Amino acid sequence: MTSSDLLMDAFERIRDAVHPAVNGLTPEELAFRLDAESNSIAWLIWHLTRIQDDHVADLAGGEQVWRESGWVERFGLPLDIADTGYGHGPDESGKVVADGPLLLGYFEDVHDTTMRYVRSLEETELARVIDDSWDPPVTVSIRLVSVIADDLQHVGQAAYLRGILQRR
Repeated sequence: MTSSDLLMDAFERIRDAVHPAVNGLTPEELAFRLDAESNSIAWLIWHLTRIQDDHVADLAGGEQVWRESGWVERFGLPLDIADTGYGHGPDESGKVVADGPLLLGYFEDVHDTTMRYVRSLEETELARVIDDSWDPPVTVSIRLVSVIADDLQHVGQAAYLRGILQRR
């Protein structure tokens, strides 16, 4: 198994968790927040997808799926076009409202782009330093692992919220 194979497996595991967290929920359920300070399932899935889209596009030297494939217009969120959700407070996170097919459509588009990119990586590219302001410096592989870790945390939070909804 190559490093790329391992990374692709991790991204597939994220996908395997995103769909069950979203499937079958109404827009109201996806917008559910435990309290006024917490994030919704819609925000969590949108945010993990935006971060993956942003970071993979940067690594690949390409455009984000968000802009390139028209997702920004389809979502129609009252947020800046470059917004990924990073640093959102309760007011901003409450603005992310979407239905399941929209969230999953965007996620799948980003997932496909991510898989094509990761599949194309050679070991030498994985070792390329992209940020030397850290000690140790951040490489392509470290950035991808960071995205995976962040995505898994957020999809776990979304699954937890879904469980709370289903127990009500």
